[in-house]
Order: sequence, then structure tokens, then C-alpha cells
Amino acid sequence: MTRAMGAQMRRIHVGNALSAFGLGFTVPFLYVYVAQVRDLGAVTAGLVLAAFAVAALIVLPFSGRAIDRRGPLPVLIVALLSAAVGAMSLGLSSSPELVLLSAGLLGAGQAVMQPALATMIVECSTQETRTRAFAMQFFLQNLGLGVGGLIGGQIVKHERASDFTLLFAIETAIFLVLIAVMLTARMPRSARIADATPQARGTMKDVFRNRTMVQLCVLGFVLFFACYGQFESGLSAYGVEAAGISPSTLGIALAANTGAIVIAQFAVLRFVERRKRSRVIATVGLIWAVAWIAAGYAGMGHGSQAMATAAFISTYALFGIGETMLAPTVAPLVADLAPESMVGRYNSAFALVKQLALAVGPAVGGPMGATLHAPYIVTFLLFSLGISVLALRLGKRLTPAQNHPYKERSRVVAQGSPTEPVAANS
Repeated sequence: MTRAMGAQMRRIHVGNALSAFGLGFTVPFLYVYVAQVRDLGAVTAGLVLAAFAVAALIVLPFSGRAIDRRGPLPVLIVALLSAAVGAMSLGLSSSPELVLLSAGLLGAGQAVMQPALATMIVECSTQETRTRAFAMQFFLQNLGLGVGGLIGGQIVKHERASDFTLLFAIETAIFLVLIAVMLTARMPRSARIADATPQARGTMKDVFRNRTMVQLCVLGFVLFFACYGQFESGLSAYGVEAAGISPSTLGIALAANTGAIVIAQFAVLRFVERRKRSRVIATVGLIWAVAWIAAGYAGMGHGSQAMATAAFISTYALFGIGETMLAPTVAPLVADLAPESMVGRYNSAFALVKQLALAVGPAVGGPMGATLHAPYIVTFLLFSLGISVLALRLGKRLTPAQNHPYKERSRVVAQGSPTEPVAANS
């Protein structure tokens, strides 16, 4: 990586941290703000949360093409402007219509930030540095979410409308500061549609004609459905109803998840870098299976409440350990599968799959976790084991450079040849 690329990567990491901080600053409090502070009711609050997912599903199919045509930086700036307008409007809105429109703008902006920043990481990294770059991104995102939620909670603890307006105003300022930071970035020159490579004119349909990418998307859906889609829905409902976990303990469990990520991210990086990506993902499935067994013990183990609480907190911590292994594995794999001129579309396609899983996960897991305790645990235990199976099957379709880039680099260096990125099969 050149010095110039390193300087741009630092700006990108600042962008990841600030965008996550802004997200953590407000999203955990949206339900309380809409339903109670603005007195718009639980139904409207639920629709606001749904508006985030709907907005993401609408804009993501188009964002990838825009990233590949215009570059990730202009798309990121537009996304940040949308998020800033949405955040400020949300803080001032008092009617259901304005609240929903504002939430849609904020959700659309936040959704597009993900593939834009991911594409910027790809453009400012090499195959040798990409794994660590995505690990740093994940670390900063979780740190930003945790710190943002902590500070935001202190600002709105009295649940006054003026406090929430201040909260959204600060979030707006964060997005505007991020725009100023990113405008100083100078991205490396990469192929756009004007450069006329045939693959640059591909569509999202072309992305899903890549069977290996389709398999990765199926795997990604199961990953996000079985983990992230359960955190604040099915698993929390199960913890309260089956394990007798208090709301304050749920907060401790979420903190344990974030703490495990922050502490373990770089400790597991060496392990992840030196092994096949498919086997790393398969290991994550096994770790999450153990997590679901711990959750099962918490709710149905008939032990003491202290033991149930410890098991439930351990469930969230184990999920965090698995997440630290996924962050430097899955995102670089998406980039390695993409033709150079379609990285934006591949990142957007994978982000779209993630949003679908996050929309379906709570809808399925929430009712099950609250009422069907044993079937809930068994279902998601099987999903976790399915992750391992799908990962090993995916490994059979990957080239050696895609599945085990560290070994390929080591082999080339040992032969005395320059290390060059290996083109991915499409």
C-alpha cells in the first residue's frame, strides 16, 4: 500500500467510525422517541423502524450501479446529505407523515453508506492489506455504535422532546463533519463506465449470474438471519420470557457482545488470515451453535437464575467472537469475487441480502422467541450448523486465491515473484 493510499484509508476509517457513532447515537432510542415522546403510538413507531428497512431495499439495487459509474465518494456524499436532512427533520417532526418521511431519508442514507465505504476500502487497499482493513472497519463500527449509544442514552435519559431534538441535531452535525472529512479524500483512479470495459456495463442481474456469488449471498442471508436478525428481537424476547432476564441484563448482554468484539477483533486476526476463508466461516457456525446451546440452557436448564443470566450473557459474547472472524473474511471475499469495474454492485448486492435478512429475522424470530421457546432454540441451532455446511460447500467453488489468499501470497513470495492480485472468476 502506498503512502497516499494509507492516508485515504485513514479518512475512510474516520468515516466508518463517525457514521457508526451517528447510528448508535439515535437508532436505539427511536421507538421511545416516536411512541412516547412524540406520542404517536406504538404502531407508528413500528412503521418508523420498518421504514429504515424499506428505504434500504429501495435504494440499494440502484446504489451499486451509481458507485461503479461515478465512484464511491460522490455516492457517499449524497448518502451523507440524505442522512443529515433525515436526522434533522426527524428531530423536528411531530406528525406521523413527517416522521416516516424523515426516517426513510435517514435509512436510505445509512444504507448506501455501507457499500460506498466498503468500495472505498477495496480501492484504497491491496489484496495483502484488505483483510486487516475490513477488520479495522468492523472494530471501529462497533466501537462507534457502543460509544454513540452510551452518550446518546445520557442525553435523552429524561425523555424530553428538546433532548431528542438536541440528539438529532448532534447526529446531523456528525454527518456534516463527515462530509467535510470525505471531501478531502483523493481516491485512486479506477475503471468507470466511461473507460469502456465490457463488464462495467453489467447489471445486478449479472451479479447474480455468478453462481459463486449467489452461494455467498445465500450464506450471508443465513448468517445475518441467524445472528444479527435475532439480537434485539427473538433472542431478547426469549431471554425475558424463558430465562427471566431483566431489561438491564439485556443491556449488559449487548455490552458483552460489543466488548468481545473490541477485545478479540485483532487477537483473532492472525488466526483468520492464515486459514481458508470457507473454514473460518464454518468455524463461526460451530461457535454460534454453542451460543444457541448456552441460550437454551439459560431458558430451559432449570438451574439458578445466576447461572441462567451468565449463560445468556455468554451467548451474546460468543456471537461477538464469531463476528470478529466474519468481518475480515466475508467482505474481502465479496471484493475478490467481483470484476474490478463491478465492485460497487457486488457490495450493494451483498448489502441488499443483509437488509433482507435483517427484515425477515425479527419477523420470524420475535414471535418464536417469545412463545415457542424450545422450537426457537432448535431452529436457530440448526441454522448455525447450516452455516458450517454452506461455508464448506462454498469453499469448493472458490479459487485458491479467493479461499486462502495468505497461502497464495506466501507461495508466490517463496518463489521470488512479485505478489499481484489474482483475478477472481466470475
